[in-house]
Amino acid sequence: MPADGEASSDPVRPLADPQFNSVVRWLPVHGDPVDGPLTGVRVGVKDNIAVRGVPTTCASDFFVDDTAKDDAAVVTALRDAGAEISATLNMAELAIGVTSQNSVHGATLNPWDIRRVPGGSSGGSAAAVAAGLVDVALGTDTGGSIRLPASACGVIGLRPTPGTIDLRGIVPVSSAFDTVGPLACSLDLVEAVHDVLRRDPAPAVRAPTRIGVPVRFVTDDIDPGVRAAVGRCVAVLGELGFELVPISVPADEAAQHAVYALVYAELVDAHRERITHAPGRFQPETLARLRLGLRLDPEDLVAARALRDDFRAGLTRVFNDIDLIVTPTLPVDVPLLADDGDALERTRRLGQLSYPWSLHDGPTLSIPVGLHDESRMPIGAQITAPAGHESSLFAAARAYQAVTQWHDLRPHMSR
Repeated sequence: MPADGEASSDPVRPLADPQFNSVVRWLPVHGDPVDGPLTGVRVGVKDNIAVRGVPTTCASDFFVDDTAKDDAAVVTALRDAGAEISATLNMAELAIGVTSQNSVHGATLNPWDIRRVPGGSSGGSAAAVAAGLVDVALGTDTGGSIRLPASACGVIGLRPTPGTIDLRGIVPVSSAFDTVGPLACSLDLVEAVHDVLRRDPAPAVRAPTRIGVPVRFVTDDIDPGVRAAVGRCVAVLGELGFELVPISVPADEAAQHAVYALVYAELVDAHRERITHAPGRFQPETLARLRLGLRLDPEDLVAARALRDDFRAGLTRVFNDIDLIVTPTLPVDVPLLADDGDALERTRRLGQLSYPWSLHDGPTLSIPVGLHDESRMPIGAQITAPAGHESSLFAAARAYQAVTQWHDLRPHMSR
């Protein structure tokens, strides 16, 4: 692969990163570095984010030749802050899968174990960061697409407060739920990139002191290794002086279904002609997900919107008494690539704990909190806050990382 700052002369290099297939294209660095808060930071961007002069493929046969005329707003902001946009990164087709396997660029492999998925849909972003190919990566998150791969690849990933970062130049999944955010091994870098990208200055927020710990969240079917690691994370936070408060999250079991309905209704509208006239150009798993939207009727959407409103109102009441909520990111160990099970069931299962926080109107941060005893794969915990309270997430994560070392582990150190 090219050295830092070099670009391939080939216009298309599907195996620009032959070890993990996380990179779609290496990009040349033009001109002198801009002096700013991100000077010299190597940033990779998910391949649904426009980079001027480069195809924005979305890992889809429909978009392989769609060359961007302009940078996305977030890419412009990063360049203005001194960052080097060094690569476009692999992903799940159309950003709606949980494994980042696609038929255009091929499957991204997890640097911790190449037999396993990196999560999705921002799997290339997480894998490139974990492998040290970039310092920071941008991903998008609709139902968990930053948080799931962050957990699977042992890095930090932020789903920011929806509406606080400019999405122009990003191929949408859902106008109601889409976000864009950073993944990195360094919490300082995640915070610095977020500061550069957010539209408005961060609001003044008091330091978090009370952490909600759900008595049960969505399901009791949590992998024992995951449950234990997240439990130890919560215990450490308690030892650090945070007050741990048992809570119930309202309507958590139904939240995933509500997000599904609202997201897939939008997706079907966006891709209806392609589904009708060229279904064979979709990857089979993608087409199966899109067809979920074809089965929705108006009553389903009315019910989903009502549940969304009830969920948010209930969560507002919960946050009246606490500052943060901690839950696992993935309910299971990181799955193998060669999982021949039902694709829709796999999507449901892997996103079971991330979708509720997509229905929430605030930010969520996934941080590494352990390694699975059997597989030695990373385990992540989600920390969730009220809208605009990213600083509370960073404060709690920084306190936790000051007394633990999970965030310092890299793939080659896990065996």
